[in-house]
Amino acid sequence: MMGRQATKRELFVSISLEEYVPEDHLLRAVDRYLDLSEFRLCLADSYSHTGRPSIDPELMARMLIIGYSYGIRSERRLCEEVSMNLAYRWFCRLGLKDKVPDHSSFSKNRHGRFRDHDAFRQLFDSVLRRCMAEGLVQGEGFATDASMIKADAQRQRSRPGDAGIDWGDPAQASRPVREYLTALEQANPVPPTPKRISLTDPAATWTAAAGPAIFAYCTNYLIDLKAGMIVDVEASAVNKTAEVEATKTMIDRVEEKFAIKPRRLVGDTNYGVAAMLGWLVNEKSIAPHVPVWDKSEHHDGTFSRADFIFDAENNRYVCPAGKHLKPAQRSQQKNPFRYRASQYDCQLCELKPKCCPNMVIRKIDRSPQEPARDVARAIGKTDAYRQSRRERKKVEMLFAHLKRILKLGQLRLRGPSGAHDEFLLAATAQNLRRMAKSCFYKYQI
Repeated sequence: MMGRQATKRELFVSISLEEYVPEDHLLRAVDRYLDLSEFRLCLADSYSHTGRPSIDPELMARMLIIGYSYGIRSERRLCEEVSMNLAYRWFCRLGLKDKVPDHSSFSKNRHGRFRDHDAFRQLFDSVLRRCMAEGLVQGEGFATDASMIKADAQRQRSRPGDAGIDWGDPAQASRPVREYLTALEQANPVPPTPKRISLTDPAATWTAAAGPAIFAYCTNYLIDLKAGMIVDVEASAVNKTAEVEATKTMIDRVEEKFAIKPRRLVGDTNYGVAAMLGWLVNEKSIAPHVPVWDKSEHHDGTFSRADFIFDAENNRYVCPAGKHLKPAQRSQQKNPFRYRASQYDCQLCELKPKCCPNMVIRKIDRSPQEPARDVARAIGKTDAYRQSRRERKKVEMLFAHLKRILKLGQLRLRGPSGAHDEFLLAATAQNLRRMAKSCFYKYQI
């Protein structure tokens, strides 16, 4: 016999949210490791001791963590989801009859007290300290990389960089424009003129690095190689120089805050420039497990710089024919690290067609950071370097997770401060998810 569901509308129902959240739910594991007491203490000075009670900042932080953990990009939709989802209500410490904050509360607090106190950086640091307490951060090896994230700026609302844009009264301009103009005033030296500038987010970089040109920012990750935990994150412009400077900032900040300095740093060729290698080897004493950025290799059958032996004791190069290349005298002030062969030696040399067929003499430029580059080249021949290259995939996996699972393929907030907030919250959510999945079952009975 076909059954029929009997609809009973009970006027009074007594339930506990604890019973409706599964024991293996991700938010149960995240809740175990999330402590927002420091977050509340960080914001205490920005609240008055009298007046009507405000929305609990801990509640807003928990809702934001839900949004970034589950890829809920809209704060309007986040409020709706928390209102309807029992697990979300349980995680936010809300009862069935408790009211969910309005979406406008997030914008008001983000542009105000959250940003003034750098509260999201404090939240990220507190989660990282818990990761360290759980033994997920070893500090022996770090990996770094950058990934491009599309900005909330369209091509139609842009102008050529040399168009002479009149931004009007800075006091009446939007927040991203004010941030851009302030950064220009403080920049030394003045940055080069970009090809195009967005009128809605002028600090965003116009780039065609990943296909059709877009406005974008870069999120820079510094991760610990033991469990792939993110130890620092930094927003930057989309160019190699900015990415290298962001990595330096992150390494210094981690050392200052947590007294952790890795023995090795793993990165791709973007971090193999001479200045970066010199900074790692000479100033930080960190082994660079990084491919050297080297343009001296010849592919036309002529001798490359590697075919010449450097005699450090006599400060000269020895060519394959046994002749010497000495520091140039006339151009010493312009280029003190250029070495030149004797014209007499080159003209009579049988190897000239393979050495410098289109030049009168052979010249070699030597970087002042060449000893550090030699250190990186020597490391590149070891088994430890090959292991580091395999471990570097962990940071690539985090970027894939960021864009595919957390759905951070495009920013919602504008300006460097908006990118800063979004990248910090996303990295915090990633650390919480990874820590929860790594440690939760260890504590289950």
